[in-house]
Amino acid sequence: MNEPTFTSLLYGALSHLLTIGGFLLAVFLIARLMREKRQPGNTLAWLLVIVLIPYLGVPLYLLLGGRKLRRLVSKKNRLYPSLPDDAVPAVCADYPIARAITTGGGSPPVGGNSIALLKTGQEAYHALEKGILEAKHCIHIATFIIGRDEVGRRIAQLLAQRAKEGIQVRLLIDAVGCMFIFNSFFKAIKEAGGEVQWFMPVLPFTSRSSANLRNHRKIAVFDEHTAIVGGHNIAKEYMGPEPYHKRWSDFGAQIEGPAAAMINDIFVADWCYASHQKPEDIDPPRVAGIAGDAELQVIGSGPDVHGDPFYDGLVTMVQSADHSIVIVTPYYIPDEVLQRSLILKARAGRDVTLILPAKSNHPITDFARKHHVRELRAAGVQVQLFTLGMLHSKATIIDDRIAIFGSANCDLRSLFVNFEIGVVVHTKPEVHAISEWAHSLSPSCTTAEPPKNQRFPRLKALAEDLSRMLAPLL
Repeated sequence: MNEPTFTSLLYGALSHLLTIGGFLLAVFLIARLMREKRQPGNTLAWLLVIVLIPYLGVPLYLLLGGRKLRRLVSKKNRLYPSLPDDAVPAVCADYPIARAITTGGGSPPVGGNSIALLKTGQEAYHALEKGILEAKHCIHIATFIIGRDEVGRRIAQLLAQRAKEGIQVRLLIDAVGCMFIFNSFFKAIKEAGGEVQWFMPVLPFTSRSSANLRNHRKIAVFDEHTAIVGGHNIAKEYMGPEPYHKRWSDFGAQIEGPAAAMINDIFVADWCYASHQKPEDIDPPRVAGIAGDAELQVIGSGPDVHGDPFYDGLVTMVQSADHSIVIVTPYYIPDEVLQRSLILKARAGRDVTLILPAKSNHPITDFARKHHVRELRAAGVQVQLFTLGMLHSKATIIDDRIAIFGSANCDLRSLFVNFEIGVVVHTKPEVHAISEWAHSLSPSCTTAEPPKNQRFPRLKALAEDLSRMLAPLL
């Protein structure tokens, strides 16, 4: 019998130490996971992955598991947009929903705004192009995706042109959403004097969970008094000067007035975090001025906010409904509170409508939503499936009296992990316009019905169960 060599003994010792170390790390991560403010489904999903597949679960959690990072919050400027000096007091400031959002981390509502809906990709593109061409002082744009197509190149060209003309141009892009874009794409902007920053690069890792915490906000602010907010990314699939048969159906709005200055505050906070500049290095905002009668409430939501004001506002709105609830979203993976709130409202006789794409761009989320959709239908919720391509719009309308829209989807990642932006509309004329847009989707929808004559039902049921289990990690 051969005696063990020194190498084999060393290998065995190292293997034993690594096993013990991995076990201790898993225990530490489980303890940390249990202390974090998470939804039960999210906690269970991570526990299963860490315990059952530790060699995969532990590194995945280290990379993707963060939600509210104290270090990030401490380094990032406090995300609480302040009212401009010329702000108009909002009548709705003391209303329960407005108060719940404000105390939960959102900004107070402000009056004196105008809002123009952007219901097509052409409208969104023309508003963006016009804002860039007419800006007199500065252009601030944040986007999750900028395409390498003709739309992305055209916007980059316009930004370089305006920077060359002396306009202060700042472009903030998400490092994961734009992972296939190289610095050379923005060379002309930088050479013309504009600035481009990548939000939280993944490689090299800037912080734990940098791959997980993505800036999903879509913001464009011109001269601090006009802003564009919604779901449109800067790519041909989302917007363009001409119709495009593969374009996604999306929604946004152009806002003028004090609320635009508050949206600019959110951009500046993100920009300073990515660029390591100080807020005082950014030119102070101009007086926004009175632009209309709309009362709006700007919400920044994400790891840089101590609470979850977008989610709190959404749930509070749903639970306050007296007559109707309309939710338009590309993905529907709710937490238990939102799901039960909709079920109970439907059982109580409220008119609850959920509008989803018949087939989204992420099949796993379509599987994950099936269980939730069946529960809603059984409770009396009308589930409509949009059939004219991908529906990427996000909005919720309650009783035709209050609405919320922005960049957040009705899924756990948007509601609890991503950096998102939302706008609550408190005035009836503007809410009515959003409601009319939502109802205009119905002719392009079919009513969700139980599947018939399924092939391989057990396999599909297994895929659905796995998708539900992994849904909190999506």
